[in-house]
Amino acid sequence: MPEINPYGINKIRNFCIIAHIDHGKSTLADRLLEITHTVSSRELHNQFLDSNPIERERGVTIKAKAVAMHYSGYDLNLIDTPGHVDFSYEVLKSLRACEGALLLVDATQGVQAQTVANALLAKEAHLTIIPAINKIDHPSAQPDIIKEEMKITLGIKPEEVLLVSAKNGTNADKVLDAVVERIKPPTGDATKPLQALIFDSVYDDYRGVIIYIRLMHGQIKVGDEIIMMRTNLLYKVEEVGKFRPKMFAIDKLSAGEVGYVIAGIRNIRDVKIGDTITHKDNRCAQPLPGYQEPLSMVFAGFYPAGDTDFKTLKRAIERLSLNDASFSFEPETSEALGLGFRCGFLGLFHMEIVKERLEREEDVELVQTAPNVPYEVTLIERGHTKTIRINNPADLPDDMTIKEIKEPVVRVSMVIPTDCIGIIMQLSDSRRGKTVRTEYISPTRVILTYDLPLGEIIYDFYDKLKSATRGYATMDYSFKDYEAADLVKLRILVADSEVDAFSSIVHRDEAESKGRRIIQTLRKEIPKHLFQIALQASIGKRVVARENISPLAKHVTGKCYGGDITRKRKLWAKQKEGKKRMKAVGRVEIPQEAFLAVLGGSVAV
Repeated sequence: MPEINPYGINKIRNFCIIAHIDHGKSTLADRLLEITHTVSSRELHNQFLDSNPIERERGVTIKAKAVAMHYSGYDLNLIDTPGHVDFSYEVLKSLRACEGALLLVDATQGVQAQTVANALLAKEAHLTIIPAINKIDHPSAQPDIIKEEMKITLGIKPEEVLLVSAKNGTNADKVLDAVVERIKPPTGDATKPLQALIFDSVYDDYRGVIIYIRLMHGQIKVGDEIIMMRTNLLYKVEEVGKFRPKMFAIDKLSAGEVGYVIAGIRNIRDVKIGDTITHKDNRCAQPLPGYQEPLSMVFAGFYPAGDTDFKTLKRAIERLSLNDASFSFEPETSEALGLGFRCGFLGLFHMEIVKERLEREEDVELVQTAPNVPYEVTLIERGHTKTIRINNPADLPDDMTIKEIKEPVVRVSMVIPTDCIGIIMQLSDSRRGKTVRTEYISPTRVILTYDLPLGEIIYDFYDKLKSATRGYATMDYSFKDYEAADLVKLRILVADSEVDAFSSIVHRDEAESKGRRIIQTLRKEIPKHLFQIALQASIGKRVVARENISPLAKHVTGKCYGGDITRKRKLWAKQKEGKKRMKAVGRVEIPQEAFLAVLGGSVAV
């Protein structure tokens, strides 16, 4: 097994491609693979590095991919990254493994919200940025205007910007030349003790956990005994290699290189992204800084439905979590839905992807509860205060013990047309937003920055933003802090029994309107019973909205023709008594369609 890189550390270049969603990252990666002959023309297809079917169908990168290429005597390690805001954690991991970043901007759309966010991440990581404008072959391309936008918003010199077309390969070779010329080689010493950063991992059914690493110092080869410094777990290396783009085993990996390690690890939870790998008997002096743990900002319940039982759903979720460390879950029980899982996600799009993968890859049917955000609740107990974090509205304690409820607030950057400023400010203000700043990046476009409660934007805010700007707006957000607000628990009662799956935490001013929408939906979806069903929305003991489902009408006197009225009265009294008894002992069956109607998001805003 020959070593891939015989050139030495000065001939290595580690870089990633960052951009807003759909600006051509994966297509440019295809061209680079083609030029460097890493993939033969017979094997190459569009979005080659996007191996997941959902990535291909949606046209977005979900998981960062690594690939090693040869070009003009240099060993180039490319990491293709996602562009969606929910997967910024994937971008952050990739940046730490690189010395440079290729910043791609669409020649027709210009600088977008995620463009700015990713550029700032690259600058904070002290990477060399190579700016490029893609899709210059498009009839609507405006490269000169886009250069000016990049200068104003990102401080990039127009003469440094490359003009490329990833679709037809125009100037793709100049991108590789710029990578070689502008990006510095990695620093590191192969003679020092091993110090390697784990920047990603995936699970293979046959090989166990495959670790993606970037070596800072030292070397690693088959047979080495390694230790993970954070978990202190010991393993023996079975294979090392690189991605070309399939796994390609080599003799060893040295300082400055990017590759993979297989060491018989059976549980992906034993691998911590950002951990440092070193040798058992020749440890490095200190671990690398690593990463901040991904913070779940959206939570929802997943419950089995149809032919799927709890054990089947549990196996499916456990399997999926092996390849997505940012997805968290724990068992929970709902009186209405039974046994299920409370799952945590990086965002709403991340939640959609996980749900779709469970349904398609694992072939399970499930009911998803309405998504919610985490809250910090300060309680008063025996004269003392304590703060807890809740991820499920049903877990909110009694009002009498609550001193304060804090909700997560995010800083939202929206790139919008200038003629839409008024309507977007109205939309943001209606969601309890606070203006931060307004920046003009061109005569026709502006960056509007707001601080908004996360709970106000995870449902339909993005859809309304797109609708109000005729599809031209883009949005990026980052967590800011938890802030106190006048929040209450909205309870939904069906026949005087609380249905915990419908519980939610909302602002007091919105509780009545939201409660009314939910019970009006339930009134349509719950079938009539033999007794009247009361539907109520309440805050504590105060009912804020009520609807009734009338009982089934049965004509008990239909067979009585004439005769004494007392006979009919006896039948009516008997029917009345039976309905009264039925109401006392009868149980209201809520169909699955009712849960889907309420929890599917249609009335959750």
